[in-house]
Amino acid sequence: MTTTPEPDTTATGRKTWLREHSELGVGLILLVLGVLVLTDALTAFSGTVDISQRGPVGPRTVPLVVGTGLLVVAVLLAVDVLRGGRGEAEGGEDIDLSEPSDWRTVLLLAGVFLGFAVLIGPVGFPVAGALLFWGAAYALGSRHLHRDPLIAAVLSLLTYLLFDNLLGVPLPGGPLMGVL
Repeated sequence: MTTTPEPDTTATGRKTWLREHSELGVGLILLVLGVLVLTDALTAFSGTVDISQRGPVGPRTVPLVVGTGLLVVAVLLAVDVLRGGRGEAEGGEDIDLSEPSDWRTVLLLAGVFLGFAVLIGPVGFPVAGALLFWGAAYALGSRHLHRDPLIAAVLSLLTYLLFDNLLGVPLPGGPLMGVL
């Protein structure tokens, strides 16, 4: 006579079930974000402009679409996980997990970004952007001390001109405002 084993209702059984269905946590996060986005979209824009003044797409449209999309994806993910779907384990990149983290690079990049945030107001985007691009290249290992600053300056200037002139997104020009 064969008996079927009773389901494990102990704490170990619950931990195992949660571990096997850990993707539900991602679904929960998506659900919470969707509710927050929808709540914000429905309450933040209560005094909207008349449709004849703004057209058919108002300030609520994109947040409503994004919030609804988050809710739909959260529900679809939860259904898939509960039906036995599992995400594939990452094959990994070309990294050796036994090696320690490169904190020097992380701290250099953090310093470069902080410097950019501090300098963009007083010196403008072209100069601060050039320092950002050159500093990031240096932090990530490039040691071409003559070429990198020139490439960074050209890249920063092109980015400034693209955003300021072509896209109409004003960036601070700093002392170069009159020149550019």
